[in-house]
Amino acid sequence: MSDVELVLRSTRVITPEGTRPAAVAVAAGKITAVLPHDAEVPAGARLEDLGDDVLLPGLVDTHVHVNDPGRTHWEGFWTATRAAAAGGITTLVDMPLNSLPPTTTVGNLRTKRDVAADKAHIDVGFWGGALPDNVKDLRPLHDAGVFGFKAFLSPSGVDEFPELDQERLARSMAEIAGFGGLLIVHAEDPHHLAAAPQRGGPRYTDFLASRPRDAEDTAIANLLAQAKRLNARVHVLHLSSSDALPLIAGAKAEGVRVTVETCPHYLTLTAEEVPDGASEFKCCPPIREAANQDLLWQALADGTIDCVVTDHSPSTADLKTDDFATAWGGISGLQLSLPAIWTEARRRGHSLEDVVRWMSARTARLVGLAQKGAIEAGRDADFAVLAPDETFIVDPAALQHRNRVTAYAGKTLSGVVKSTWLRGERIMADGEFTEPKGRLLSREP
Repeated sequence: MSDVELVLRSTRVITPEGTRPAAVAVAAGKITAVLPHDAEVPAGARLEDLGDDVLLPGLVDTHVHVNDPGRTHWEGFWTATRAAAAGGITTLVDMPLNSLPPTTTVGNLRTKRDVAADKAHIDVGFWGGALPDNVKDLRPLHDAGVFGFKAFLSPSGVDEFPELDQERLARSMAEIAGFGGLLIVHAEDPHHLAAAPQRGGPRYTDFLASRPRDAEDTAIANLLAQAKRLNARVHVLHLSSSDALPLIAGAKAEGVRVTVETCPHYLTLTAEEVPDGASEFKCCPPIREAANQDLLWQALADGTIDCVVTDHSPSTADLKTDDFATAWGGISGLQLSLPAIWTEARRRGHSLEDVVRWMSARTARLVGLAQKGAIEAGRDADFAVLAPDETFIVDPAALQHRNRVTAYAGKTLSGVVKSTWLRGERIMADGEFTEPKGRLLSREP
């Protein structure tokens, strides 16, 4: 213990074995030991006594649209990673689209890494993209360190990232399965979307009707069938339709290699509360009814849904018009995801240990980041310090996102992130930030 540089002490430390009083020893950016609360502080080590605030592992958000380069006026690495740090997130994985160029070739990945290198306040990894014409690029991207490949089964909203039809999905999935990669999928069926009523205008009920549950259900059924046939590893992005849960549970029981995520907005916001014209609530697939939300929570509790991620997808305020058909679809959630989920989870009888499992341990496991996602010896010393009983009212002006548009404005949330630590260095405390200290991560072989 002579090399210990830092000890963080709290009466409530969330470890894989449970929550307990403990002292966490850190050296060279790693956790070296989780000791009894009253353990003697090694000579030369600095003590940070957190009192009764909860020490939890830094969150790992595997679904973030940073949009940098190319659409940096929507968001960028500097602002997105500051917002993440403010919310207790210490690692994010950036989606391949909405930046220009998209991350669909090794050259484009290199461009994105160059842009992010000196702007990342937290650790950042990258997804690659699977397009109709880039099967030849998938293995090189895998070898270059992307964590997997995103595909759309319906139009993505940006021309430079077209969707895959079923034939091209099978071709990309077979290629990715061949080298042991992960395919992550925006699963909405284009035929069901085309057949749905498309009225436009400010009424949320009209928008909801335009993105029916059966579009998700059909796309997921087809994805699971392909994954079973090819023995491929697939991940369903941002699940909103509870009707798909029996399909997913059945596939898991049959041994299909599928994992599933959902998002804070599906778990904390409901269709019934969305005002007409309030396109800050627009996302695809959409926020659905309260009864649907209840079933998503049940699926989280029983493991049918594996994890919770933000799908942070910002835009400039002018794109959030009052016409749901033409407004940009995406919800900014990085800074608020932990308190939003904790507020609702506690109301439903869940613990902070559950939240950590959904938002840190399982997301780290999804992308193979063995050094993240838990407070135990050998892991990176990435932490969030949370006052779980303190409340605050969401003020858009207090957000670190580049464009401070939020569906959570005016809501009272529980859980104030007091500080965030990356490899044993405090990178955010009480709303104040250090200079960027994040690293660019690659998939571990």
